Amino acid sequence: MAKLIYSAITSLDGYVADEDGRFDWSVPDEEVHTFINDLYRPVGTYLYGRRLYEVMAAWETADTLDQPPSMRDFAEIWQAADKIVYSRTLGTASTARTRIERDFDPEAVRQLTASAGRDITVGGPGLAAQALEAGLVDECHLFVAPVLVGGGTASFPDGIRVTLDLLSERRFGTGMVHLRYGVRE
Repeated sequence: MAKLIYSAITSLDGYVADEDGRFDWSVPDEEVHTFINDLYRPVGTYLYGRRLYEVMAAWETADTLDQPPSMRDFAEIWQAADKIVYSRTLGTASTARTRIERDFDPEAVRQLTASAGRDITVGGPGLAAQALEAGLVDECHLFVAPVLVGGGTASFPDGIRVTLDLLSERRFGTGMVHLRYGVRE
């Protein structure tokens, strides 16, 4: 049985994007990117909402020849995984190995997790909230950036209450911190 993991890069004050929708402050350096690659290497499927999918789709055709090795590695990892995009407005997928679902169906995700041979990530706080509310998330991986953005898109929406156990933490040279939490049953 695979784990369902919510993973996000967040500001210290708890936002994945600032009030203008920007997240340039969250771009990982080589050390963090290499760590993220190692976390995502065993992932077989990414679950996305439309907005995050449209951002991540750039990895399908990204010109990484002049980029650091970690960026080339991430592009390969991302391209090799399946993607499920939950959207009522997206007509077609712009990337390979991608299917579109109109509605988030907790039972279908539960069955996918039970039958998958590789872990699954859920990306984006809105979709993650639905998965958390349905009791589907096994772990939360937060990369906390040493920045306060003052508002924007919260890492976790209001109204979500889940008890977590800290499983591990890692500090990086830039001041970013990775926190891995298990969802307490």
